[in-house]
Amino acid sequence: MLPLNYLLQTGSLTRKKMATTEYFTVTPSTSMTTDSEFYENGSYYNEYYDSDSEMCYRTSIVQAGAIFTPVFFSIVVILSLFGNILVIVILAMYENLRSLTNTFILNLAISDLFFTAGLPFWAYYHVYGWTLGEHACKIVSFVFYTGFYSSGILLILMTAHRYVAVMNPLSNIVSTKGFYSVLASLIIWAVSALAASPAFAFTHVTNNYCVFKDSYWKLWGIYQQNILFILSSVVFIFCYSQIMCRLLRPTARRRKNKTLKLIFTLMIVFFMGWGPYNIVIFLQSLYDWRQQYADSNAAAGSCEMLKQLDYAFYISRLFAFSHCCLNPVFYVFVGVKFKNHLKKMLKSWSPNNNSIRSRQNRLTILSITSGEELSM
Repeated sequence: MLPLNYLLQTGSLTRKKMATTEYFTVTPSTSMTTDSEFYENGSYYNEYYDSDSEMCYRTSIVQAGAIFTPVFFSIVVILSLFGNILVIVILAMYENLRSLTNTFILNLAISDLFFTAGLPFWAYYHVYGWTLGEHACKIVSFVFYTGFYSSGILLILMTAHRYVAVMNPLSNIVSTKGFYSVLASLIIWAVSALAASPAFAFTHVTNNYCVFKDSYWKLWGIYQQNILFILSSVVFIFCYSQIMCRLLRPTARRRKNKTLKLIFTLMIVFFMGWGPYNIVIFLQSLYDWRQQYADSNAAAGSCEMLKQLDYAFYISRLFAFSHCCLNPVFYVFVGVKFKNHLKKMLKSWSPNNNSIRSRQNRLTILSITSGEELSM
């Protein structure tokens, strides 16, 4: 994205007219040309001029995002760190990490932490631009997208695993442990790293922007996200609809109402979070394709539409990126088992509980030989 301090230094927040030779060259074939490009989490944004060199101003949107987005990201980072680290601690203390179910939960928590690790850097980028060097640009982008793709893959696999557990509880997949759990983890992270590799190989720093080197890899990243969302949606709809049909049968257990509410909540949160975001970045990619063919008649409409897409992008991204702090709540702590583990852990850390336990452990033993009372 275009950092706020750059806008203030260059005067772009107040400039009404710019010379046609300052940032671009007007060609006879078109009256709408591109100004400076800026970057936002894998996507370029462009500012446009019409035939009179009047700028399509989008700086107010960037300014608003530079103020609000870092604050929101900071809250998401704190909640995500707390929730996901707590999940890892509970798994390590009370659960068998060799089981496939717990392996998925552990990897999802680690994946969310990878994703969360990139958010403070993007928050900093919103305000100051990228001043951390090209190596940091590549590493942060790679870690961020590795967390993004691994989280999506894990949600697909967890949904499919839950489907098998409900529809065919005696299946070997449900009781898989040991070597296969490790193998599944290795495959998940290898595929995620491969999907995120363009972010490492094809990003660089130019004019304080951490950007892809060309538009091809930018569009490739967008369509990868869209494909992952579509695949996740298909798996979610199919698996959860089948599970809900099974639970609605008269022979289902009494807790079916609570389970149905949880499944419905999972689907609503997923589609409300990732649906608008993927639609917006897809529409932005269409404008990237169209901008080289734009003419003067389409300039005004394109400018207004781009502003609306910018607002939609900022809002939808907030909902989408908050998923890393919601995953522990919906996929872990709603379960009775993890609730009990959490209560047990909190009790073990409670000072009052320690004093009670110490009093209970002080057993009074009557000595048979001397008749003395010994406290232990």
